[in-house]
Amino acid sequence: MKQNKFVLASNSPRRKQLFGLGGWDFTVIVADIDETPFADESPREYVIRLAQAKALAIQPQAESDAVIVGSDTTVVDGNEILGKPINEADARRMLKQLRGRVHQVYTAIAILQNGKLMAALSITDVPMRDYSDAEIEAYIATGDPMDKAGAYAIQHPGFKPVNKLDGCYASVMGLPMCHVLRILKQVEIVPLADVPHACQSLLKYDCSVSPAILSGELAGSD
Repeated sequence: MKQNKFVLASNSPRRKQLFGLGGWDFTVIVADIDETPFADESPREYVIRLAQAKALAIQPQAESDAVIVGSDTTVVDGNEILGKPINEADARRMLKQLRGRVHQVYTAIAILQNGKLMAALSITDVPMRDYSDAEIEAYIATGDPMDKAGAYAIQHPGFKPVNKLDGCYASVMGLPMCHVLRILKQVEIVPLADVPHACQSLLKYDCSVSPAILSGELAGSD
């Protein structure tokens, strides 16, 4: 049986770890694109456009029959897109803005195979805990916020910014694998492992939304 050749358009350690749960062999080609939002562009339009742009950007460097996976994640507060902070002051502003409130994380997946471009979007409500100013400063001092949308990582073991989550944890990390599986199923590509089980085991998270995402029943999963 012929094995598909996968290319992940991201050098993110988190995305590589999550994509590896599928059991496929894959290579990484980093997509270098301009991530500036367009004027009046909605968060939905923004993340889907960037995920697709990443997949398309690396296509010339990939083998012709490769399955290319692009992804983009952004933090959204109301209609405001919170990208990666430009400096520590910007990270501080974002963390204070999100503190003690619920915001959304949008993650788009784009898969390109044989000229066919498919996409899916995951939207997850994220309740932030009421962390202190001192905790913000200690977290910023680690350097971790500087390459994260919204200036935080949900999985950071020291900061632990999020209260109990009821949604796709992997999506907030940057790669909702159940969405990936659902797209790949359309082109008859199946995982070589039990991805939902492996994902929950890795993240130590009891996911209540996986069946609804895989079936397409969950609102905001398209």
